[in-house]
Amino acid sequence: MIVKKIVFLMLALLIALAGCRSDSTTNSKEKESNNDQSGGTLKIALNAQPPTLDTHLTTTTVALEVTRNIFETLVTQNAKQQPVPMLAESIDKSEDGLTYTFHLRKGVPFHNGKEMKAEDVKASMDRWLQQSSRAKLLLDGSTFEAKDEYTVELKLQSFVSDVLDIMAGRGQFPAIMPKEVIESAGKDGITEYIGTGPFQFVEWKQDQYIRLKRFDDYAAVDEEPSGTAGRKTAYVDEVYYYIVNDPSTRTAGVQTGEYDIATYLPYDNYDQLKSNKDLQTYVSFDAGTLNLTYNKKHGLFADQKMRDAVNTALDLDAIMLASYGNKDLYKLSPSYMSIEQVDWATDAGKKAYNLADPEAAKAKLKEAGYNGEEIVLYATRDYDYMYNSAVVIKEELEKIGMKVKLEIFDWPTLIERRENPENWDLMTVGTGYVTTPSQLLVVNPDYVGWTNDQKMADLLASIRTAETQEKAKSGWEELQAHMWEAYLPFTLFGHYSNILATSNKLEDLTVFQGAIPWNVKKVE
Repeated sequence: MIVKKIVFLMLALLIALAGCRSDSTTNSKEKESNNDQSGGTLKIALNAQPPTLDTHLTTTTVALEVTRNIFETLVTQNAKQQPVPMLAESIDKSEDGLTYTFHLRKGVPFHNGKEMKAEDVKASMDRWLQQSSRAKLLLDGSTFEAKDEYTVELKLQSFVSDVLDIMAGRGQFPAIMPKEVIESAGKDGITEYIGTGPFQFVEWKQDQYIRLKRFDDYAAVDEEPSGTAGRKTAYVDEVYYYIVNDPSTRTAGVQTGEYDIATYLPYDNYDQLKSNKDLQTYVSFDAGTLNLTYNKKHGLFADQKMRDAVNTALDLDAIMLASYGNKDLYKLSPSYMSIEQVDWATDAGKKAYNLADPEAAKAKLKEAGYNGEEIVLYATRDYDYMYNSAVVIKEELEKIGMKVKLEIFDWPTLIERRENPENWDLMTVGTGYVTTPSQLLVVNPDYVGWTNDQKMADLLASIRTAETQEKAKSGWEELQAHMWEAYLPFTLFGHYSNILATSNKLEDLTVFQGAIPWNVKKVE
């Protein structure tokens, strides 16, 4: 077999990234840190309890924030959200693109003392292929095989270019666990949380906290930290993730010092937190996008002309400001992918973005034959930003002559009701970021809104089979432009942030898809 080596210039790339970090993601004190300093307990307030710590089964953000300390993967994301090796030392790709060979790092111990080997990787990856909805959809028919103790081979049914991106993805990430843990897992998931990460699981008191401790035998890589890649040093002795559902309690707790880090803080408290000199406040743009979903299966918005009229009318800056309350907390961009993901971010289709032209929208409504029919707009108060955006949408659409009925439900009820296309016409929805365009909900014909466009499907297939990243990016630019200018499955309003606050007693904290507990020092 002719083998083509995938070269990851990790050291040079990561050093460059470290030098380019912005103040919004890294808190480095002006004074020198004591590099030998370690110890203490890191107390983090989460907004919800994870449903499980089995990473193969969950896409829940809070679960992933906890479990990435415990488990690691063959490849992970650097600060540019690109896939780079983690438990794999190097990766070979065959000339036809159908075989990936992962050469494992040697001497990497699990938390139970066993060395990670190919049999563990195969068992873990086989289970991930079976359990992950993303893997089943995008890597169907793929197989893993242990070639020797430190080599694992992935064989694909057909060539696709986004294999490593999918494996490095955040939701349902393919954690490597001991073979015995995988084999003893039941239908509800694994019963032991044993990985190779810098912290190991100690206990989980339901509705109270999850406790981790430093793994003293952790095998770190000798490369600069970047995203979830590179060197991971556990300076603190323990990490407590406290389950604190009430946002005001999380806010008060970080202000009083009860918590070192508080996550998912209310947008209304941003100015208060920012002015507190005892805190470091982070605005992390890793949350996702706020959108208006059109029901394209039933009713008026099966007609693209009606979708175009609505898109033309809406003032997206006004919607985002009403939703988040401060221009620091959102960004306007037509990019369906994260604007910080260098391989995919694009402004293609921008000429159809944020038009805010009521008069042109009225003309398009008339052309579409709209005759005063009632439009049902779904929203929820469980997420303030969704409700606030819906109020502005209703007002703006009524100004162009549309009759809009705003229906409000709790989130579980809305999820249930939206499955019936006869119930609604428009719906506000937030969507999280993914690692490749093929994973976007907006391109999935089974997702509510029911996108069904042959050109979109054809372009998506061409992106996945592109020979180079440059060709894939070019295809994605064409697809995103088509989505904005011709089909309009969503109107994407903008990109929103999470607010995270920390004590000033922490040094060298990095925020990447949440606060990262490794490489952090707690000083008194």
